[in-house]
Order: sequence, then C-alpha cells, then structure tokens
Amino acid sequence: MAGELMLEKWSGAVSVINIGSTKEEGGTRSRVIQVGGEAALPFLFQEGVIPHKPVIAFEIWDTAPADWPQELTKSYAGVLANPFVWAQMCVKEYKAELLCIKLQGAHPDFTDKSPDEEAKFISQLLKKVDVPLIILGCGDDTKDNLVLPACCEAAKGERCLVGSAVQDNYKTLTAAVLADGHNIIAESPIDINIAKQLNILISDMGLPLERIVINPTIGALGYGLEYAYSIMERARLAALAGDKTVASPFICLVGQESWRAKEAKALMNEFPTWGPESERGAIWEAVTATALIQAGADILVMRHPRAIEKVNKYIEELMK
Repeated sequence: MAGELMLEKWSGAVSVINIGSTKEEGGTRSRVIQVGGEAALPFLFQEGVIPHKPVIAFEIWDTAPADWPQELTKSYAGVLANPFVWAQMCVKEYKAELLCIKLQGAHPDFTDKSPDEEAKFISQLLKKVDVPLIILGCGDDTKDNLVLPACCEAAKGERCLVGSAVQDNYKTLTAAVLADGHNIIAESPIDINIAKQLNILISDMGLPLERIVINPTIGALGYGLEYAYSIMERARLAALAGDKTVASPFICLVGQESWRAKEAKALMNEFPTWGPESERGAIWEAVTATALIQAGADILVMRHPRAIEKVNKYIEELMK
C-alpha cells in the first residue's frame, strides 16, 4: 500500500550489561547503570524495544593530564592534580552518573605508579564517590597486566567495567574480571572480525558474552569517523540478525579522540577563520559523540562538561 512504512523485523538483540553494584547486591554504589538491550537500530522504536538510553561517563585521570589543551582544563580549574576532588566535582557539580578512571599514572613514561598504589587509589576513590566506575589501564600491556588485576581485587563486588583486553593480551584481565565479578572491555582496531574473535576468546575462558562491552576504537570527526561508524553499524546489524558473538554494547572514547584533533585544540591566533577555540573543541567533541550515538554507541567517555551537557540533551530528545 502506498505510504506504508517498511519495518524491519529482527531476531537478535544486544546484551544488557549492568555496571555498578548497590548495597542490596553486595556493593556500595548508589545506583546500577544499565546499557544495551536494543532489539532495533538506534532510536527506531517502531521496529523493536530500546530499553536503555546511551550513557556518558566523565573521564578522569589518576594524575594531572599534561597534554590536555587549556580550553579543556579550564572547566576543571584547580582540581586536576587531585583526582578525588576532580571525581567529586564531576558528580556533584556536573551530575555525572558514571565515571571512567584512566590509570595513566601507572604508565612507565608517566609516574610509573605501582599496582599497590593504583589499587589503594581505587579503594579510596570508591569511598569518595558512589557512582559506578569504568577502570581503564594505562595502555602499556605489561604494566596493565600487573595493575588491573590489583584494581579488580580492590573493587571486588562493585561490578566495575574494566579494560581494555586486546587480542594479544586478554587472558590476565579476563581471569581477574572473572575472579572479582566485573565486566570487561574488549578492544579491537576498527575490525568486526577481530572484535568477534576476541569476544569468542574471552568467552572461551568462562566469562559470559553478556559481560563484554566492545571498544571498536573510533576516530573523531574528520579523523576516520565515517569508517568507525560503518564498522559499528555492521556489527550491530549482525547482532540484530542473531549473531551473539558481536551482540555486545559499544563503548567509545570520544573525549580522547576528539581532543587529539588539530581543529579542536588549535588556537585562534594560528587559524583566525576557524573561530574561537573556546567553542570549537567542545563542539568537535559533541558532534563526534552525536554521530556515534546514531551508530549504536551505548557508553560515551567524554571530557568537556559543556559537550556532555549538549549530548545529554540530545539523548533525552531522541529517547522521547
């Protein structure tokens, strides 16, 4: 019939992941964040249930970031050197529902913090804030194999999301996450086949597929966003068609990628036609995030409070 809307029917759905554990569940978090569960492509409510909205995690570091541009650090003036105060500011002032802690200080090229120091830091942080946590390693595989298991143990019972497991280095983290009741981030380099293979390898170790979140390693606006979008879309279509090995929610490190872009951080006196950097960086991050939401992102790790505020409004509108 003319004018009739064509609706897809899907046989599969994305797994639902719970992050955080309340008192009743043996943890100390004030709430549990649920992501995933989509039985249709993003925001096509007529085609299937979309039970949970995409969520934004504020990114904080265990050490003051040296390479963040001034426009970004302005929003956190005076607190970057104290991660506990920084975390509390995000929760109290900026109403963060979820925090993503990057243990950059453990990196051998930074302050080379020990596993014991980082475990103690996570224990203290859990006492200072009551929102669920995502814990990211420093990116040095050898060091992360020592630090992340110690942090998993320190946060035992809090059901954190911990990452990242990569194809060459997933066994130690998977074992730690299994032992201490957390969820895992499986990171693949914009490649659906590697994402699928890694999920299978992790689940073969005994961690259910329902406890895996995929980090597809995105690119920001102007830096490979379209390619990342198409890979995420392919994975989501496969999940909806019934392929359980890729039916994991997505996490996207939006802040990290967006603030690497020259256009986000270049000063106006260098490029006067680009407009003021006070607006540009936050817009770059927000546009990257909104595009990825349409590709199926479930968790967005972001940095600039103004960008986060705009994207949260966008999510609320879409969920109506």
